[in-house]
Amino acid sequence: MKKWLPTDRIIAPSLLAADFGRVKEETTRAIHSGADWMHLDVMDGHFVDNISFGPAIIQAIHDTNDVFLDVHLMISRPDHFLSRFVEAGADMITVHLEAEHDVAETLKRIREAGCKAGLAINPATPFIDTLPYLDQIDMLLVMTVVPGFGGQSFMHEMMEKVESAASYRDEHGLAYHIEVDGGVDASTAPVAAAAGANVFVAGSSTFKAPDMAEAISVIRQA
Repeated sequence: MKKWLPTDRIIAPSLLAADFGRVKEETTRAIHSGADWMHLDVMDGHFVDNISFGPAIIQAIHDTNDVFLDVHLMISRPDHFLSRFVEAGADMITVHLEAEHDVAETLKRIREAGCKAGLAINPATPFIDTLPYLDQIDMLLVMTVVPGFGGQSFMHEMMEKVESAASYRDEHGLAYHIEVDGGVDASTAPVAAAAGANVFVAGSSTFKAPDMAEAISVIRQA
């Protein structure tokens, strides 16, 4: 069953680290290994210097697996493509504050389409820039690496943003999730959790692990 509010940490393996030749099987493996969500990184070669996949892959996963699809749009003009990802089966669509679009309008359109709305910020973007939008989102994604490629090292200095996001949420009675993406593993997940994160995108540390179920369990309990 699709899950939005599990009682414990939410673990979202990133398909970017999977075997692209076996997308269906890799997704099923992640679910059977204990994944709460699937994190799907969409990259256009413009907003970030890499290209991944588009709505067709998301549609294929949606049609063959019942799992919450956390779609992260690392693309320019995300507003132009929203309907395609909604139709493909996205449960949550996260857009970047830094992308070329009217942020408030894009978040509004995502929610009106029946999806959860997420807002992502790159390492160079200060937390204060998110303040106008925090009452319009279901999740704030704090990038803990420079977006575009997997396998990078966790940026510990981003925890100040996570702490600020958690404090602001509590002080203003908001309820958004706080997600971290990049370099998340058994050693960095507890650092992020202590700062206030509750959603953990884990790519290489899950899909590349000898035992994916054990890897997810360790991250959840670390």
